[in-house]
Amino acid sequence: MKTDTKTKAGTGIGFVLIMIWCLLPVVWIISLSFKSTAETGAGSPQFLPKDATLDNYKTLLGVGTLSDGTEPDPAVSDDFIQALINSFGIALIATLLSVVFATLAAYAIARLEFKGKRLVLSLALAIAMFPVVSLVGPLFDMWRTFQLFNTWPGLIIPYMTFTLPLAIWTLSAFFREIPWEMEQAAQVDGATSWQAFRKVIVPLAAPGVFTAAILTFFFAWNEFVLAISLTSTTDSRTVPAQMSFFVGPDPFNPPYGQLATASVVVTVPIIIIVLLFQRKIVAGLTSGAVKG
Repeated sequence: MKTDTKTKAGTGIGFVLIMIWCLLPVVWIISLSFKSTAETGAGSPQFLPKDATLDNYKTLLGVGTLSDGTEPDPAVSDDFIQALINSFGIALIATLLSVVFATLAAYAIARLEFKGKRLVLSLALAIAMFPVVSLVGPLFDMWRTFQLFNTWPGLIIPYMTFTLPLAIWTLSAFFREIPWEMEQAAQVDGATSWQAFRKVIVPLAAPGVFTAAILTFFFAWNEFVLAISLTSTTDSRTVPAQMSFFVGPDPFNPPYGQLATASVVVTVPIIIIVLLFQRKIVAGLTSGAVKG
């Protein structure tokens, strides 16, 4: 009994330490977002803000009046809001297209027998592991030639290139766990192959589809290298790339508070998505690892 108690106590202490280690940077960023420019520019700022303020949020979102009575700079808020719109639009479109194509491809890989199946999976894995930086130069020249530079399609296409393999691997493992007899039973009842796939297989694969969609959305939402290299204005620049332009009036004193605030605003949608679909995410990630 004493050994079990010590084990539980050690596990609890270890869990608390790991949580503190993981959450400390998050708490620091949140605290930094409520600090004024004068406080963040101090030599040794304290952990918690002395005088908490919402000026950074008002500046980025362009609402309300600042603590000094002035109005937020509309240029900063307009650029940030446009970057948020770009991030949502590009991430959602890339996610939708990737999941649709990946669902069809994963079903074919899991259900059909054809030559080169393993080669397709190997190529997909190789593409997913390919370094993004090595493609920036060729894509920059190609996109300028095809007039895709600084456009939404110019980011959606390369995002799909890296998210499709991940979605295919996730969904193919899930499709293998769905009993083949259920699809055959639907066809016996008169359903066509497409109807059986759409009305039987896809609903059963919903956890895997949700997982692939969320992982794809996370990649497109957080991607920086392509977003900063293939855009030149706020017309299509996403939030991670736009944050690199938060330089402020003093090049030697960046607006750390605004950067932290932008990080908090960008992280909120991810937290909401994870909380809403956490059960489907867990089910989709663990389904391919269980053999029944």
